[in-house]
Amino acid sequence: MSEQVRLTAWVHGRVQGVGFRWWTRSRALELGLTGYAKNQPDGRVLVVAQGPRQACEGLLEHLGGGRTPGHVDTVVADWAAAGEPISGFVER
Repeated sequence: MSEQVRLTAWVHGRVQGVGFRWWTRSRALELGLTGYAKNQPDGRVLVVAQGPRQACEGLLEHLGGGRTPGHVDTVVADWAAAGEPISGFVER
């Protein structure tokens, strides 16, 4: 079984009001991940995803891959061991 991890990613750019959280949720569900995408007061989107490391790495590639809604300037990622189980993947 693949190592279970938690990816916390702060997505910088023009990522609010453009369908970015919905798009992120769709990609995460395709990869079998749980977690959430949440707008931040400073204009970033916080993405927390949990599941197999390979799937989380795939989501991170999508987030910075240039095919997102809006425009991503940079993605700052932090990795940790999987925490408490998260149910589904939601937009907050």
